[in-house]
Amino acid sequence: MAVLVATLLFEVAIFLTGGVDPAFLEFVPAIVVIAFLENRLVAVGSTVLMAAAGLGARTIMDGQSPADQWVRAILLALAGGMIAFLFDQSRRSLQAALDVKLAPVEAAASRYRGAFERAELGFATVNDRGELLWLNKRLSVLLGYPEDELVGRPIDEVVHQDDRALLKNSLVALVPDAPWFSSETRLIRSDGGTVWAWLTLSLSASDTVPSDSLFVVVDDITERRAAREALVAQNEWLDLALSAGRLGTWRIDYGQDAISGSRQFWEILGLPQMALRPLSDLSSIVHPADWDKLASPPGTSRRGPNYDVEIRLKRPDGQVRWIALRGREENHDGRDQRIGIAADLTERRQTTLLRAAVRKQETLMLELRHRFSNLFPVITAIVKMQDATEGNIVKFKDTLVERIRALEATHMLLTRGADGSSTIRDLVVQELQPFSKDGKTIITGPDIKISGGAAESFAMIIHELATNSIKHGVLGDAQGKVEAHWAFAAGGTGDEIVFEWIETGRRTAPIKRQGFGSMVLGVDGTPLVGHSSQFEVREDGFRYSLRLSSKEVQA
Repeated sequence: MAVLVATLLFEVAIFLTGGVDPAFLEFVPAIVVIAFLENRLVAVGSTVLMAAAGLGARTIMDGQSPADQWVRAILLALAGGMIAFLFDQSRRSLQAALDVKLAPVEAAASRYRGAFERAELGFATVNDRGELLWLNKRLSVLLGYPEDELVGRPIDEVVHQDDRALLKNSLVALVPDAPWFSSETRLIRSDGGTVWAWLTLSLSASDTVPSDSLFVVVDDITERRAAREALVAQNEWLDLALSAGRLGTWRIDYGQDAISGSRQFWEILGLPQMALRPLSDLSSIVHPADWDKLASPPGTSRRGPNYDVEIRLKRPDGQVRWIALRGREENHDGRDQRIGIAADLTERRQTTLLRAAVRKQETLMLELRHRFSNLFPVITAIVKMQDATEGNIVKFKDTLVERIRALEATHMLLTRGADGSSTIRDLVVQELQPFSKDGKTIITGPDIKISGGAAESFAMIIHELATNSIKHGVLGDAQGKVEAHWAFAAGGTGDEIVFEWIETGRRTAPIKRQGFGSMVLGVDGTPLVGHSSQFEVREDGFRYSLRLSSKEVQA
């Protein structure tokens, strides 16, 4: 309309000033402009109006309308219509071409816009002043604000005050050479709650910095962070428990011949802490007898899924320690592995051994006390039963001292044993030792232990047999021999023991069946220990047998 009015005013000014008639050519630029700006109908109508206005102005000025003016008006109308048609056709063709080319772009933009709106992550654009220009629905829901309420607000208003300095420094540090930045940031919700988010800021272009150059991605990590903090707390409690119990964790990968462990594990071994160490390095400190327990893979050891062994090792500082390894066996990617915990059992073992030694010592002390308490009645009985033959006090004293010394020798032999016991062989050999060098004795029989109390009584029987043989039997003859033999009656360790004393040679005097010796040997009744004693006296020798019950001996 402005172009049309200006053109008509220009036409009127020409005629009023008496200028040269431009023959309707002054309307052509106006028709072109109107055809470019408006549609075909407006351009054609404007052309007809200009032709009519030009023809009317000439008729008024000249008082008539020559035929040539009509022709010019008609030609102007035709030309204007043609121009309007061509511009309209060009506009339609261009619009159709643009529609064809822009359709995929708009479709893609629509898809991306829908993806951003439905995404699990929060998205936003921020200008260089840190103001939010656009954000998706996820971000508005995450922060608890309506979308339109956040647009235009500075982003640091939704950031926790303790993290705002980091955000400000990050915005300043974003440059084309470092176009992005990420960090864990706390965001403030509309209700005052805190949300932990992984915040990523990036420049949308690296060569220019437009007003909306910052792109923001927000990932809610509140649950993940809570789980991570719980896991960290659990690991701290586990480390505390392992440290309090002086336990260490370890893993052996037999496919790689490598062992790894916690700090406590390497402290137990007395080695510097390392993330990974060749398993063969431990062969220098592990006892050779225990090395296979550690170095043999599960496939060869076949101990099952549970692994429980104890090994001895010698630390670099010289300490010998007992280490317990407990865990399970696994197979990862075809490689045999073991994982578990390690505990230092050295102090526990030392305590156990010490307690056992104390208990053993206490038992021994009780046995010795009991033995001493039984010893005095035996000595008293010896004194009471020993007679002074024909009033010979000197002979009485010598015999009494001899018997007491024999009892003393037996007692000393028993006290050398840790458990207060001895063997039948030791008791017999001790009594016949003076005659063994001359080949006058034969001693045969298995190694059989005899308990403390029974051993003293049995030693007195052997002493009486030896003493009797010296005084009245073959040990008093240069050609005599004594054979002491014992064996299991039925060939089993749980049956009775048969002891035999056999003298071969000329006896110098008969046996008197009275006195202390006869009581000890059981000539007229039950012997001092055992039962079923038997005597056989011949001109060329003497035979004595005795049975010991299984309660009195220990095989």
